[in-house]
Amino acid sequence: MTTTDETRTARPTGRPRSAKAEKAIIEATLDLIGEGMSIAELSIEAIAARAGVGKTTIYRRWSNKEDLVVDALTTLKSPLPEMAGRSVREDLIAYLEVVRRDSCDARSRCVMNIAMNDAERHPRLVERIRQATIEPRRAVMTAVLRRGVATGELRPDLDVPIVIASLVGTMMWYARTMGFDGCDEFPDGIAEQIVDHLLSGLTPR
Repeated sequence: MTTTDETRTARPTGRPRSAKAEKAIIEATLDLIGEGMSIAELSIEAIAARAGVGKTTIYRRWSNKEDLVVDALTTLKSPLPEMAGRSVREDLIAYLEVVRRDSCDARSRCVMNIAMNDAERHPRLVERIRQATIEPRRAVMTAVLRRGVATGELRPDLDVPIVIASLVGTMMWYARTMGFDGCDEFPDGIAEQIVDHLLSGLTPR
């Protein structure tokens, strides 16, 4: 069978991207930060050496260290499920389940904390990390809570930022202070318990 210019599948130009190399680079970046290397100390040379790739392999994918760090830290956050919208309670529980999974990963918590502690020295980078990893989740939670106010499920005078901090902060407290080693050690139904306790003070009287 012959092919014509119209039927022939076009091949992408340039060298194909290697998923294995990208994963190695991302993991090397996270490992170095998790071992206590500050953002200032982190270098493309160190990342390349840890990942077992050349510097040019990194620069073909990321134009600078900052872009790589932001992408690497973004992988630490689990994707949020689609909020079903059937009830505020159901959506908040689904959201907290994602927070629980992220919170019980000690490596992820350590890496994120080290990176965010560099705010004074690297304010632009930390702001980019916030925009990539925190703001999308905050926007989802804000939409859920405002919908609850609109439907009458929640009090009209709700302070949305405080509610978000209370929900996420409570789950993070369990992860950081109770000494759980892995998700299996979290109490059964902890997301439901947190949501139900807080909703008792958030619903109209």
